[in-house]
Amino acid sequence: MTMNVLFITLDQFRGDCLSIAGHSIVKTPNLDRLCESGVRFARHYSQASPCAPGRASLYTGMYQMNHRVVANGTPLNSDFDNVALAARRAGYVPTLFGYTDQSIDPRVTTGADDPRLQTYEGVLPGFDCVVDLTRSYEPWREFLRNRGHVATGSTTELLKTENERHEDDSCSAFLTDSFLEWVPEQKSSWFAHVSYIRPHPPYSAAGKFSTMYDPSTVGEPITCTEDVHPFHEVMLQLDGTKAPTDAAEMAHMRAQYFGMVSEVDSQVGRVLDWLQESGQWDNTMVVVVADHAELLGDHGLREKVGYWETSQHIVGIVRDPRSTESHGTVVNEFTENIDIMPTLCEAMDISVPVQCDGMPLTPFLQGVIPQQWRDAAHWEYDWRFALIPFDKYTWPVNRRLEQMNLAVRRTNDFAYVQFGDGDFLCFDMANDPTQRTLVTDPAIISEQARAMLVWRMEHANRTLTGLLVEDGGIGRWPTGVSWRDEN
Repeated sequence: MTMNVLFITLDQFRGDCLSIAGHSIVKTPNLDRLCESGVRFARHYSQASPCAPGRASLYTGMYQMNHRVVANGTPLNSDFDNVALAARRAGYVPTLFGYTDQSIDPRVTTGADDPRLQTYEGVLPGFDCVVDLTRSYEPWREFLRNRGHVATGSTTELLKTENERHEDDSCSAFLTDSFLEWVPEQKSSWFAHVSYIRPHPPYSAAGKFSTMYDPSTVGEPITCTEDVHPFHEVMLQLDGTKAPTDAAEMAHMRAQYFGMVSEVDSQVGRVLDWLQESGQWDNTMVVVVADHAELLGDHGLREKVGYWETSQHIVGIVRDPRSTESHGTVVNEFTENIDIMPTLCEAMDISVPVQCDGMPLTPFLQGVIPQQWRDAAHWEYDWRFALIPFDKYTWPVNRRLEQMNLAVRRTNDFAYVQFGDGDFLCFDMANDPTQRTLVTDPAIISEQARAMLVWRMEHANRTLTGLLVEDGGIGRWPTGVSWRDEN
């Protein structure tokens, strides 16, 4: 164990919001230089939204259909492995700055009054938490009070007023300060997860970044078609997901989001500067991803919902200091957040758990395109959370909640959407990448539906399926067999 690992998440960061990727407005000089000294994954996708489902996939390497975290508040099965537990097996003390939004498995709690059952904002098992930004964000509030600010109201209200304070007092700046205070004190190789809340809403950039982008220059979102699917129609009616219809409000939202992108980019820059100035740049693996993206007005929507490309296409940058031959390259293969855990496992020289649906990005980091790689990106969305508190249907006869989900398979040419109630959509992405043109050819639809079915069958749970219990055990062993792992 000699290499440090810096694992950064930028919450709700769209994959197109990098100036090095050709964005005409947003400036991200620090993430750009990380791309130039690492590998940029141009078609990198989250596997679920909102935060807890997306992060469950990121942290476990599993598709939602296997980890089954379907909402903010769905418990994460305590039987699952994750990146923090893997880092511990590799000899690190994985340390968290921020949050992970993983709800506790009720089977390991002490009762309904257990404080861990009062909020979905739990910490992923395995992490030591230096800065805990869950629920009230109390460490940041204390920081603000010490700097002379009033830090009352809800966390949303506090974030909403970031434009009124200097950018050095932002939540992102505080998190960076905390990491930069901690890391020089480490006497051995470290594993740190720095989890920034921005550019997650509320749409209010910190300090000077709130005026960095003129609303008149921020461009227009993808417009909504007149004929929309019933699911889309519902999303257009909800306060939490419908985008502003007033042009000025829309432009303001986009300008503030872009400002938040540039502000968190500046904080990443501070971290990169320290790595270089301290001499740890060539001894630290850096991973930057998001838990999901942001619609930002596309299709008449905001936030991160449904089957749309711009809700799930995210930033993806990895720098392995040992593989300089790949630095500055761009990968255009489909990569997914479930690939991050296998990649980190190989980087830490431990085996990839059988539970992982993802594949290591290691070949790309070494400048090699694997002979076998996926030909599509996949994501899922489940909206049963809207009805769980009110559901009166009797289990197990009625399965209404089990139909309130969708899965997407996105190839070069198509985005096929399968709904849990049997409905479907198929978009022509080759001729209309804005995801507004439907395919009507039955042959194409049938082909895409079969491919979706094959994908789901290939990724059914395999924890024990590769082992035969005879002659002491034949085949692929699962993790967690203590007597075998010790030998």
